[in-house]
Amino acid sequence: MEFFRIKKDIPFMRNALLFNAVSALTFVAAVFFLFASGLHLSIEFTGGTVMEVAYTKPADLEAIRATVTGLGFADNQVQSFGTAQDVLIRLPVQKGVNTAQISTQVIEALKASDASVILKRVEFVGPQVGQELAHDGLTALIFVIVGIMIYLAFRFEWKFAVAAIIANLHDVIIILGFFAYFQWEFSLTVLAAVLAVLGYSVNESVVVFDRVRETFRDRRYGKLTTPDVLNHAITSTISRTVITHGCTQLMVLSMLLFGGPTLHFFAVALTIGILFGIYSSVFVAAAVAMWLGVKREDLLKPIKPKDETDGAVV
Repeated sequence: MEFFRIKKDIPFMRNALLFNAVSALTFVAAVFFLFASGLHLSIEFTGGTVMEVAYTKPADLEAIRATVTGLGFADNQVQSFGTAQDVLIRLPVQKGVNTAQISTQVIEALKASDASVILKRVEFVGPQVGQELAHDGLTALIFVIVGIMIYLAFRFEWKFAVAAIIANLHDVIIILGFFAYFQWEFSLTVLAAVLAVLGYSVNESVVVFDRVRETFRDRRYGKLTTPDVLNHAITSTISRTVITHGCTQLMVLSMLLFGGPTLHFFAVALTIGILFGIYSSVFVAAAVAMWLGVKREDLLKPIKPKDETDGAVV
């Protein structure tokens, strides 16, 4: 299915060096902010107090969030838990105040607004749990990267695998750089978005690389150079890119606008990943594959030499 078809190939590779210079500067800036400012980790990683409260009617999350924030807990997380009446509240660690004191302070403030609220449970999540989450998240990220490289190396060629991983890491580091620069809260949902972007970005690269392979194997394009083949492959997938990314971004945009604070940064991370995923598949992955020297012979099946004994009469 195509909304439109571009008849003349767009010379993307002509400006590949310029765009990759911009990508390199953006990447370096992202790494700088990651080391200079670091990520603003949520209490899921740093530890804190977890409270579960119940209401007799659907809870007003915004009112609860405003009440908790008014008590001095700026980095709080308030979300529905199972039903509309049950609410989970996560609060950061505060010096000189223990979990019992925090829970008493919060439940009293909530009861002042609605006397029917009930405290169902309260517990302290130590920073050790957060360290384990961070370690497991990093391990998952490494396994995803290795798996993608192996998959692409078997499906296409090792040059494509290297190019795709460079492009994917480019997207991930830039997302983290945005969160470090603006000090947006980095939570488990954002980590899930980063892992989703990895798969999403590699899918876009696979589509382009698959069209590159088809073009290389098509005799009609036998006289095209490698940059021309890449230009043709990218141009021929633009319609598909607009449809796929456009529909995905509409869904993400709905989460960004109507998902509330719980899904806000998840949607922000996905939006950054989608935009840079399109960019990196064209100007990073394809360009790196070109500079690594990918050629027609890399993707053509070798012709087996004919055995002279075949068909011979004994």
